[in-house]
Amino acid sequence: MRAPVVARRGKITVVKPASDMRSDINITPLVDVVLVLLIIFMVMTPLMTQTLSLQLPVPDDSASTAELAPGVVRLAADGALRLEGEPLRGEDCVPRLRAFLAARPEGQRGLLFEPDPRAPYSRLVSALDGARRAGAEALGLSVDAP
Repeated sequence: MRAPVVARRGKITVVKPASDMRSDINITPLVDVVLVLLIIFMVMTPLMTQTLSLQLPVPDDSASTAELAPGVVRLAADGALRLEGEPLRGEDCVPRLRAFLAARPEGQRGLLFEPDPRAPYSRLVSALDGARRAGAEALGLSVDAP
């Protein structure tokens, strides 16, 4: 390696480097980083494959589907309620729902509400509250996709 050459010209000092500039890229750090990433991915890939054990219920053919269907309550655009096609009035709504649900076996006391898109929201909420007070175990809401 050569020593730097110093030339003096009056008050200005010029220092020239001992070697010329190299235009090659030093790829050693790049190779090191790539090898470390390769090792990390090789170690992590087997750990990322996981299985989820599911035990799906077996369909029971002995129960009829008519017994399992919940009662359908339709809410019209004007706010009128119908339980299985029969109209429900405001004051006898909860007692009629209670009688309807009491006739069903335990565990199958559910109601499915089908509101009209133009029906008042407050009427739907009060109908759902009334169904809960009547003893409904499960409440469902059926809406059409837009």
